[in-house]
Amino acid sequence: MHILVVDDDPLAGEMTAALLESQGHEPLLANDAMEAVEQLDTHSDIKLIVSDMHMPLVSGLALLAMLREQDNHLPFILLTGDTPDASLRQTPGLDACLCKDAELAWTLEAAVKQALDS
Repeated sequence: MHILVVDDDPLAGEMTAALLESQGHEPLLANDAMEAVEQLDTHSDIKLIVSDMHMPLVSGLALLAMLREQDNHLPFILLTGDTPDASLRQTPGLDACLCKDAELAWTLEAAVKQALDS
């Protein structure tokens, strides 16, 4: 089972992938929304998407909306450098919105577990 990590910042994507790998998951990386769609088309065993919010061209929220329009309902976790407000956390189709902070290792592990168990 794979988890798709979408982040336009290669270092941030690698760090997120390393966190997921240390938790026993198999991450795949995509640098933008178009690569994410390619990965989804290539790998039928992707069970979860973890995406950065602020990316050029297609944001994480736009990627979520695009996938939902295509009837793709994989669990979706959004990562942001900003503090997520209540309205963002309650975005339809979003399983979690997490701040990229010192607690990310713990919050990401909990969010992934909850998303995969639901």
